[in-house]
Amino acid sequence: MEFKAYKMDGLGNDFVIIDQRNKIIEFSKKEIVKICDRNFIGCDQLIIIKKSPFDLGDEDELDPGEIADIGAKLMGEDKIKSVSIGKMRDYLNNIDADLKFYNSDGSSSDACGNGTRCVAYLLSKETNKNKITFWINGNIIPSKILGEKLVETKISNVTTNWHEIPLIKELDTNNLNYKIIDKNNKEHFGGTAVNVGNPHIVFFVNNIEEFNLEKIGPEIENDKLFPEKCNVTLAKIINENHIKVKVWERGAGLTKACGTAACATAVAANINGYIKEKIDIEFELGKLSIFLDKKNNIHMKGPVSEIKEIDIKFNGNI
Repeated sequence: MEFKAYKMDGLGNDFVIIDQRNKIIEFSKKEIVKICDRNFIGCDQLIIIKKSPFDLGDEDELDPGEIADIGAKLMGEDKIKSVSIGKMRDYLNNIDADLKFYNSDGSSSDACGNGTRCVAYLLSKETNKNKITFWINGNIIPSKILGEKLVETKISNVTTNWHEIPLIKELDTNNLNYKIIDKNNKEHFGGTAVNVGNPHIVFFVNNIEEFNLEKIGPEIENDKLFPEKCNVTLAKIINENHIKVKVWERGAGLTKACGTAACATAVAANINGYIKEKIDIEFELGKLSIFLDKKNNIHMKGPVSEIKEIDIKFNGNI
């Protein structure tokens, strides 16, 4: 099997991107793991670009009932009543692509902030548009190209409800009172749970280097409290405009950056009164700027890399 792909990254959080809008290639879990293996190609996540589910080609358009059902799911029954079917149809027709994400362990991922920004930049070069909209796991995710290799993505599906994180039982998601132990065997209790398209737990600590995240991360990720596992972030408040973080990604491990973790950290910091609407989240190789608007949307802005075209070839059985 041989095919073309792209390599991109956002602050070192790197991706292999495969465009399947015109030709579908089915990958096994072993093949996904192989692509992500750094002894082969290597990446934190594999991203598949698919045609928008609303790009029907020569087929009949969605009927008004289907459009109303989709609109109600996205916006809520109360809001869809004030939006015309024609306007909703135009909205759906403007979706550029459907994105699927896979972690380096072969598992699927519901969301990927930096990956979304990278693909938005890739498609903007193809279409010469500065606004790219995706359908991701049943949600509409718009992005804007703000400059050369500078992309902002808006995330709207934010929740702190325990059953939507999800947790296995009802707890105070503002403070799970979850115990973590630092390198000096000192106990710390806390953890704010947020879902920004995927589940996160954020711990605010005085020094992120005092914790062994390679040990803590997988233990929390696989805790039975999180039936869909979770991403784990250690966050240090520098000031009300600046937070420094380290992230263990569900299904990928330690990463140099994580877009959804930046979003979750900003939401958690706002809940706990550490910040207001704007914050820079600092990773190993740079910062993402997060803005929380009054409608509970997250606007994530940051750089993406150059686009590199690559060829991938599998020889024999994986």
